[in-house]
Amino acid sequence: MSPGDEHDYRGKDQGGRPDDPYSTLGGTRQTRTRLPDGDGGLPHARRPVRNSRSLVTITGVVVLLIAAIAFANRGGGGDEDAASGTKKPGTAGSAPTAPTGTKPVQGKNGTIASGFAQDEQGAQSAAANYAVALGSAEMFTKESRHQILDTVYSPAAADKLREPQDLAYSVEFLERLGLDPDGKAPQGSTFISRTVPVGTKVLAFDDATAEVAVWYTGLIGMSGEDSTKPVSTTWKTWTAQLSWLDGDWKVTGASESDGPAPVPGDVAASKSDAISKAVEEYGGFTYAR
Repeated sequence: MSPGDEHDYRGKDQGGRPDDPYSTLGGTRQTRTRLPDGDGGLPHARRPVRNSRSLVTITGVVVLLIAAIAFANRGGGGDEDAASGTKKPGTAGSAPTAPTGTKPVQGKNGTIASGFAQDEQGAQSAAANYAVALGSAEMFTKESRHQILDTVYSPAAADKLREPQDLAYSVEFLERLGLDPDGKAPQGSTFISRTVPVGTKVLAFDDATAEVAVWYTGLIGMSGEDSTKPVSTTWKTWTAQLSWLDGDWKVTGASESDGPAPVPGDVAASKSDAISKAVEEYGGFTYAR
């Protein structure tokens, strides 16, 4: 599947869900909805301090460096493009990830960030945060899933997606993941579903619409001694079409493709109890450029 392709969320044979539980964010295959509206050298021998003047000079240099770094992080000065942290679509290189001085996230709608800036930076931040919400474990329970859809998508798109999503998260599908009909994990086990954005890219932008690709890695599975679906990772790229509606960015359509995926590392897999503990202790982020 490649970005921009039209794909049904259903399986090929009986209209059911495909076997891959993490084929898309939140474990469902979403369709595009179109609406009218250092230094690495050898260590050097330590040189003795010659006099107090040398110490004063070194201290002055350190203070100046600290002041320069603090000023740069404030985002003050520079031209408009440097201050906004954005680039025009089609230009070479990636957008900077250093602090820019712009606050693209102004508040929250429930647990999901909202109030994004009406610029490229705000669109990227919105897409990253929406990817996190759509890939969360809350998508596997009906009530919280509907809340996420209503927050992330435009009203028209949410209305069209609500019933198909409910059908996709069927009792049979939840069973295959080890969940009960309400989307809850058995006692003593922890169901894990997380999306971790690695980067974003603006594919198209104007004042009212944007297309943003989010490259992410995902975690999904059941952590527990008796689990037959251990937590595994996946790499995907989610591409969202966004529209500026009622003072914020909303998703009107989306598609997804596999990868880019790096070569797996040589770190041994942790035991299930360590994974469960990590998920409980480490909270997620609000993503902003």
